[in-house]
Amino acid sequence: MRAAITATSKFVPDDVLTNHDLEKILDTNDEWIKTRTGISERRILKDPSKATAYMCSQAAKDILDKRGISAEEIDLIIVGTITPDMVFPATACLIQDMLGAKNAWGFDLSGACSGFLYSLVVGAQFIQAGTHKKVLVLGADKMSAITDFTDRTTAILFGDGAGAVLLEPAEEGFGILDHHMYSDGTTGKDHIYMLAGGSLRPSSHETVDKKMHAIRQNGKVVFKSAVVGMADAAVEMMENNNLTGDDIAYLIPHQANHRIISATANRMNIDLSKVGINIHKYGNTTGATIPLCIAELDEENKLQRGDNLILVSFGAGYTWGGMYIKWQ
Repeated sequence: MRAAITATSKFVPDDVLTNHDLEKILDTNDEWIKTRTGISERRILKDPSKATAYMCSQAAKDILDKRGISAEEIDLIIVGTITPDMVFPATACLIQDMLGAKNAWGFDLSGACSGFLYSLVVGAQFIQAGTHKKVLVLGADKMSAITDFTDRTTAILFGDGAGAVLLEPAEEGFGILDHHMYSDGTTGKDHIYMLAGGSLRPSSHETVDKKMHAIRQNGKVVFKSAVVGMADAAVEMMENNNLTGDDIAYLIPHQANHRIISATANRMNIDLSKVGINIHKYGNTTGATIPLCIAELDEENKLQRGDNLILVSFGAGYTWGGMYIKWQ
């Protein structure tokens, strides 16, 4: 028994941070940012009383409405995030409370930009095992909470948002048909990271003063690795399932950089018109990028029964992978 996505939804904050806004606080400009990243603006959750769980709950409530089910029917909540509201309890438990999903259990999964894809794979296993009927999978991050807005190498990249999908048993021949996930800490651990906030470097005056609670990355190294990792993962899904570029309805990639997305599409021999792209308006929302793209394509009625979708991601760790879905 395979798992299929039966409902989708998204949430992005109302407040917009444009490239022109960043020009006022950073040594950068709109043209430079768009040329190198493809980003024009991003959303920021400014309310300090709200964080990742709030964004997830908004997307999840919309899922319930669209599917016409109650929160009590949800069996499991999985949240792919690197910006949990707090170290514990899990963001999934906070969402459970916000929804009133009293019959569900849940947990967070930390896979950085691959967090949603990792979570989707995990959630599908519970459907496949026959032990769960409705699994809520969310990818969400409040990246503004861990961004140093004096660092122009990272401040231009990230935004806040949440995406959600509901997994249920698939009809024969549909749903999640293939996936392969990877990680490589040996190569990747030193290139995208947040130094403090964990048990190795707990919060202190020193960690705050040195801005060790903000994301840092070696952009050039990560770019080169991501180009190879995402493209390889996409091609692997195509080769494993005897698919050509003509067979693919949509590539839905992690939204880290428009040039990485274009390189992946080129390797797959597909036109950019067949690629889910929203980096220009949301930036890199980390765990939320892929479910945001899925939800937008679904809202626009661009996903049709039987469509072949390839999902690919690449993130800190390194973590990366690909998934093949036949839309139900």
